[in-house]
Amino acid sequence: MNTGNRSFDATELCSRKLWQLVNNREHAIGERELRQAVHELTERRHYLQELQQIGKLGQH
Repeated sequence: MNTGNRSFDATELCSRKLWQLVNNREHAIGERELRQAVHELTERRHYLQELQQIGKLGQH
């Protein structure tokens, strides 16, 4: 995901878009952005089962 000059703010994205970023590594996001996206999804309590299945819950 090319964010250009803007910094990545996971709170600005909908849960579906965050899930797409976490689940689909075609988007070029860094580890910091990935952690933010996972954290935001867990805070919203969305996609928890899916995050656990792909092994992302323990990484934030």
